[in-house]
Amino acid sequence: MAKSPVGEVTHYYSNLGVAIVKLNKGLKVGDKVHVEGHSTNFDQAVSEMQLDHANIEAGKKGQDIGLKISEKVREGDKVFIAE
Repeated sequence: MAKSPVGEVTHYYSNLGVAIVKLNKGLKVGDKVHVEGHSTNFDQAVSEMQLDHANIEAGKKGQDIGLKISEKVREGDKVFIAE
């Protein structure tokens, strides 16, 4: 069964360790995510999320959220809910 991404990285701020993710599905603080791309492959828990520079507990489909990220990511990397 193919897994479908909850979002895609559209930008990465290396100085902040924040990825901008365009959501295809809902995502909330506490979810465990898997980030995968050409040279990216890691899991992490969602500890912090922002929308328009304000902390949020959950993001909805269609939103561009800022996601605090533990490793470098690249534009086009896919974000999945970790199993």
